[in-house]
Amino acid sequence: MQLPQPPNSQLMSFEAALARPPCREPEETPGSPPARQAEPFSELSLRGDAGQCLFLLAPMLRELSQGDDERWLTLVAPPANLSRGWLREAGLNRERILLLPPSREQEASELACEALRLGRSHTVVSWLSQVSRPLRHRLLQAARIGRAQSLNIRLG
Repeated sequence: MQLPQPPNSQLMSFEAALARPPCREPEETPGSPPARQAEPFSELSLRGDAGQCLFLLAPMLRELSQGDDERWLTLVAPPANLSRGWLREAGLNRERILLLPPSREQEASELACEALRLGRSHTVVSWLSQVSRPLRHRLLQAARIGRAQSLNIRLG
């Protein structure tokens, strides 16, 4: 049974994870076909009732939280109804998820870029309302550096 944690405990967990070296994918073996380079940035736009949107997201987030990669699934600036209770009810592996709400000092986009760049997360899911061309470029670069995937979800 997990007890409720104070708001900064997720950030403390994230900082503790930073102290560990990142997990890296195995190198390609000579003679094997080159791995297909996937675009490290995707965006998903959902419109409608917030509860219905979360219902649609649940299987994808569940799969990402239970994958083989030992790194974190990081959720940056999730909507308020994506709570610890919702994570539990949706069957997500809460042991492998970091919830990072932006602070006054750091915008959600900066937080997403930093989480991607550090390489401690296999996927960083953000809820940014607008992704400009310069921000998309920063997210792509950070994802490439950290060998991670960036997924932005726009709710409308």
